[in-house]
Amino acid sequence: MAIEKVRDYFSQWNLDARIQEFETSSATVELAAQALGCAPERIAKTLSFKLEKKCVLVVTAGDAKIDNAKFKAHFKTKAKMLTPDEVDRYIGHGIGGVCPFAVNDDVDVYLDHSLKRFETVFPACGSSNSAIELTIDELEKYSNSVAWSDVCKNWQLQA
Repeated sequence: MAIEKVRDYFSQWNLDARIQEFETSSATVELAAQALGCAPERIAKTLSFKLEKKCVLVVTAGDAKIDNAKFKAHFKTKAKMLTPDEVDRYIGHGIGGVCPFAVNDDVDVYLDHSLKRFETVFPACGSSNSAIELTIDELEKYSNSVAWSDVCKNWQLQA
C-alpha cells in the first residue's frame, strides 16, 4: 500500500508520526480541507503529467490551476495529465493519494510558486485519506524536488 511506502520514507527522519489519517476521504482539495479544518488553498495538490520520455509531478496550492501556456513554456510540451491507470503504474501512488514522496525513481518533482505564500501546507501521503503538515522548506527537502516552477494561474487572485 502506498501510504506504507510513504510512512517508511518519512521514518528515515522520524517524521512518520506526523502523518495524519482520516476516517473520511481527503482525495480532493475540498475534502482534504474539510478533514484538516484548513483553507483549501493550503492543500498541496500533486498533479501528474506525461512528458515525451518521462512523467513529472507538479505540486501546487489547492486554489491554483495549471496555465497551459506557462506549462508549455516551462516543459516545452503541452500539459497532458496521466490517466488514472497510468498514475499508479508510473508514479507509484493511486489517484486521490498522489504525493511527491516515495515516488518511482524516474519521476521528477516540481514545486509551483503558488505554494510559497504559506508557512505550511498539507500534501497527501499516498492514500485518499492522509496528509502531513510540512513547512515549505520541508516540502522542498522531502519531496526531492528538481526545481521551483511557475506553471499555474488564478491563485494570485486569492492572495
